[in-house]
Amino acid sequence: MRLGAWPCKIEPGTLAYKVYGQTEISERHRHRYEFNREYEETMVAGGLRISGSTPDGTYVEMVEIPGHPFFIGCQFHPEFKSKPLEPHPLFKEFIGASYAHGQKRKESKDAAVVEMFLRPEKVGRR
Repeated sequence: MRLGAWPCKIEPGTLAYKVYGQTEISERHRHRYEFNREYEETMVAGGLRISGSTPDGTYVEMVEIPGHPFFIGCQFHPEFKSKPLEPHPLFKEFIGASYAHGQKRKESKDAAVVEMFLRPEKVGRR
């Protein structure tokens, strides 16, 4: 069982790096589960990216799916370091990405509604 703070090395150019803005972090753990490295090759070939691991490379700490607006998974507990007025970076960025995605959907929906009323076949009818 892994308990307490463990270091994590983040790969540059990943969503995790964008969220944290650094290559070395420390996060708190309290679990018995791990990423099974026997399946790493298959998972990576399928599109999963390992974006964080212990400095010695033994344990996978973070994974993500490139191209997805915000798919990131972690082995640690970000809620252990989060406060109402000081949210953990993962929570803060997730909420920001969710809001941006909602705004984008709203704008595209509004554009579709406006276009529906401006179609040439509807404009000429009386």
